[in-house]
Amino acid sequence: MSVPRPAAVIVLAAGEGTRMKSRTPKILHELCGRALVDHVLVAARGLDPERLIIVIGHERERVQAHLAGTSPDAQAVVQVEQKGTGHAVRTALEAAGVIDGTVLVTYGDTPLLRTETLAALLERHDEDGNAVTVLTAEVPDPYGYGRIVRDASGAVLEIVEEKDADPAQRAIKEMNSGVYAFDGRLLADAVKRVSASNAQGEEYLTDVLSILREDGHRVGAHIAADYVEVEGVNDRVQLAFARKVLNARLLEAHMRAGVTVVDPAGTWVDVDVILEADVVIHPGTQLHGCTTVAMGAEIGPASTLTDTIVGEGALVRNAVCVDAVIGPEALVGPYAYLRPGTVLARKAKAGTYVEMKNAQVGEGAKVPHLSYVGDATIGAGANIGASAIFVNYDGVNKHHTTVGESAFVGCDTMLVAPVTIGDGAYTAAGSVIDTDVPPGAIGVARGRQRNIEGWVARRRAGTRSAEAALRAAEAGKQQGSQT
Repeated sequence: MSVPRPAAVIVLAAGEGTRMKSRTPKILHELCGRALVDHVLVAARGLDPERLIIVIGHERERVQAHLAGTSPDAQAVVQVEQKGTGHAVRTALEAAGVIDGTVLVTYGDTPLLRTETLAALLERHDEDGNAVTVLTAEVPDPYGYGRIVRDASGAVLEIVEEKDADPAQRAIKEMNSGVYAFDGRLLADAVKRVSASNAQGEEYLTDVLSILREDGHRVGAHIAADYVEVEGVNDRVQLAFARKVLNARLLEAHMRAGVTVVDPAGTWVDVDVILEADVVIHPGTQLHGCTTVAMGAEIGPASTLTDTIVGEGALVRNAVCVDAVIGPEALVGPYAYLRPGTVLARKAKAGTYVEMKNAQVGEGAKVPHLSYVGDATIGAGANIGASAIFVNYDGVNKHHTTVGESAFVGCDTMLVAPVTIGDGAYTAAGSVIDTDVPPGAIGVARGRQRNIEGWVARRRAGTRSAEAALRAAEAGKQQGSQT
């Protein structure tokens, strides 16, 4: 049976979330590269609803700004005063009008809830012809949850809260998730009749079920296959748990698609990361944002990549890469830092303790170790010696350096930008180059060495250096006398 398309999905996300103890609204806390509320909206969007409505309240300006960037298709409705879930739904319907068809109600803090589970709820609701179908779950320890009380036919009689349950009801392990599929017209009428005459002075959506049942309508339930899906995030402990569960899901999907994850417990990926078959992920690796890793590449150990593209067969070890492009068969690390704008061509190398920023490195070019390359273009086959520094910043502006094809930059060279090293050119080790070096030439910019004999004995008398120099001198004399 095909899944019936809901007329609307209403996401309740107006609460303050005080248990998070955070200046950030609860629904904007991040989970595997996506805010809590965005996970819920993605799951809801998978149902192809005719309308997507989100009820917001706490920090609404901040939440609205976020939604404008991630979910412009969602209609935001403001619940100025948070007076309960029933009041939130009534506020949404007052803004949206009566909705014909099925209305799904869910929450902005349930990031583990899958589209498939919501679709199964809609199927059950449609098959049974219910006025409302509640998503439930059987949990090992139902303490604190509302219990689902059914009649002999399996229809839901009522939802009894923990404080109101008798011993027999407390023994029930089926709990209310707070997610419902409603007949839209019946919901619009019933939610107006919800009373706030309770200890909290709030309008509860659960009361709609009793109202509909008293009106003679059928109230049903659908049990989720995995109770973990319906658990909300209310504090940092639950946030960490949800992140662990979602990360495990993501890694399992990647592994089943042909990715080797050596240590799933020590590997973290975001939801938008793309990994092709035969990629190998070593322990301690984190892949964030829109990172893409092509077939046969190896990442890690201890590497963090954010919004980075890695080509086929590339090797990235103990590296941090942000908004970088690593070409096929390129080598990065260990202990390299690729900053935004770095592009390594095929078989290029950014080696040990190398930092790059806004640098284009040509095919087969190598920056093996202990160098900083900023605002530069390095030609194919060029070699940058150890401790070379691209001096790109004059304190006010950034300047560009160009190193030509197959050029050789000597160890401990400083290239003071703007400067160009021509194709096939060399720079002598220890040079400070601030003038262009023509193709095929060698640039030498250093003082000529001179040795001052006896300087240590005169200026450092009594030191270990002076004693060592004296011993060497005496040894030299003895060797000379023997010859």
